[in-house]
Amino acid sequence: MARHHGIPPFWSADQLAAFLADPPAWYVQSRANRTGKRPVWVELRCTICGTSETLRPKKWWPEFSMVSCSWHGADELPPVPEGARRREVDGIGAFVGIVDESTS
Repeated sequence: MARHHGIPPFWSADQLAAFLADPPAWYVQSRANRTGKRPVWVELRCTICGTSETLRPKKWWPEFSMVSCSWHGADELPPVPEGARRREVDGIGAFVGIVDESTS
């Protein structure tokens, strides 16, 4: 977007301050469209071994209780909490998303 609007790749602190003090309409609109509900990037860390990966979250992702590398077995995960059921969501980078849902 910056290149599209003719913004150079590097600005001095003064140039940035001037831009933020009087932003163009396209920038104001772009900021207004960001609801903050989903981060642009998220770091996922395996609950079992600590391996991490940075991904862009997808709208269809549920709220994960934890994630694990796809090669770990379900028997390596912490036990399912009392009164909950567990489901796995595949296709989260190199991870499997784990969702513990209340049964009540």
